[in-house]
Amino acid sequence: MSGSSIGHGVRVGEHALELRPLQPADAPELWRLHATPGVARWWDQPEDDFPLGDEPEQTRLTIVVDGKIAGLVQYWEEDTPRYRHATIDLFLDSALHGRGIGTEALRLLSAHLKDERGHHRLTIDPATDNAAAIRCYEKAGFRRVGVLRDYEHRGGGDYRDALLMELVEGR
Repeated sequence: MSGSSIGHGVRVGEHALELRPLQPADAPELWRLHATPGVARWWDQPEDDFPLGDEPEQTRLTIVVDGKIAGLVQYWEEDTPRYRHATIDLFLDSALHGRGIGTEALRLLSAHLKDERGHHRLTIDPATDNAAAIRCYEKAGFRRVGVLRDYEHRGGGDYRDALLMELVEGR
């Protein structure tokens, strides 16, 4: 992605929302948000080199609300022509949940991935017990595909199921 923002100046209720390319100066606040209980519950504790070096295959954007860092959205692209699609993940400051900000951030990124990056299919895979995330993703147009059993290793012999969801152009 170029250095430009996605959705700069978009309004969500009384809030201004923008997605902008991750900048090194964003790292401390994103690390702090990632480590909060409301985010770490789903994402675990961040790696030491999060968010700048831990997953170089991801494209990461900072979610900015009212001029303040509010979360992160990331995507990975499968570029093999027969299977071309993008996979998305995001987290948002728990204090901003329930305001439509996550849904709108997802809509903005989805439009970018379809219109600018040429993807016809997008996927996301929240934990099956993350009801708030699932509602958010459904509001953004994603549909349930099925449950991925023992999808995420949680340590020891503990696993968590995930819900595969997709947004397909024209469906």
